[in-house]
Amino acid sequence: MTRLTPDTVPLDTVPLVSQPDFSGEIHRSFPDQVRRFLGKPAISAGVAALVILLFFSVATANFWSPLGIATWLESAATIGIMAVPVGLLMTGGEFDLSAGVMVGFSGLVTGVLSTHYGLNVWLSVLISLVLCAAVGFLNGILVTRTGLPSFIVTLASFFVLQGVNLAVVRAIIGQVSVQGMANVPYFRSVQWLFASQTTMFGTGAFIQAVVWWWIAIVAIGTWILSRTRVGNWIFAVGGAVDAARATGVPVKRTKVGLFMAVAVCGWLAGQISLFRFGTVQSATGVGLELIYIICAVVGGCVMTGGVGSAVGPALGALIYGMVNLGIIYAGWDNNWLKAFLGVMLLFAVLLNNYIRRRAVGLQ
Repeated sequence: MTRLTPDTVPLDTVPLVSQPDFSGEIHRSFPDQVRRFLGKPAISAGVAALVILLFFSVATANFWSPLGIATWLESAATIGIMAVPVGLLMTGGEFDLSAGVMVGFSGLVTGVLSTHYGLNVWLSVLISLVLCAAVGFLNGILVTRTGLPSFIVTLASFFVLQGVNLAVVRAIIGQVSVQGMANVPYFRSVQWLFASQTTMFGTGAFIQAVVWWWIAIVAIGTWILSRTRVGNWIFAVGGAVDAARATGVPVKRTKVGLFMAVAVCGWLAGQISLFRFGTVQSATGVGLELIYIICAVVGGCVMTGGVGSAVGPALGALIYGMVNLGIIYAGWDNNWLKAFLGVMLLFAVLLNNYIRRRAVGLQ
């Protein structure tokens, strides 16, 4: 019997593997509309976001002010830009613990090249993009070629990049932070792309460019998952990798592409931060990788892969942004945010498991 491989099976004949939908298996006691509603992976995050929105709207006076809306949207977008690709990678069955430190690495490369070596800022941005994409490519190759867990591979990448951000940057410029970006030629032109502001309906509050980048990434991620063959490949390699490989799905190429997508979005987040504030530190982004994963899980992405969406992690990031600002506006100790994230993670996993157990008629 001839073994089917990506080389022996034309890709245009590979059967589509669509987003897992539990709605068709939900217990018969549920009406059809409820079954379709419960069958969506991001439903628990959507309900939680609505509840939190209503709670802080009542508990705080400034939550719905133009400045308040602009602030929690910016906070959500800063996390959401990375939570979405991290969620897609989890849907494909892998993790990337270097996602947070990649943000700092991106900004440091651009900053050092522009301020210390005097390279054109646009060229520095491009070099940073290439290097970040190369790191993502290397992560993907190591995972797919060696068979090592992505947890181990990207944890190693995390420490390597953190060492580069600290030791190499200090060796080059004598400190661990880049200053003076605002004095670099053409800084304003690049800043317009990554960190411009849009007036919010003439109110005096401003929507940061990061919000529009976030919306664009969510839209692209949703389109890929729901409208393209690549989206079907992502669900296939995350849900049943052996079956996917047997039917001709390019497993290695798909996973490498997902790792590169995370790295490229890390580059984008780093550039946005650099040109928003005009400075970057070696510790930038460290620790955020766990928040990205939390937002993805809260958004319905299953830890074992095969189930997820782009909207779900975006809703998880929105919850983070609203709580982050709501706690401050309510006058609470902002250290409660970390406690909330832990509770939110555990609750989201339990709720998602409960919904799926009910969906298949288990008690």
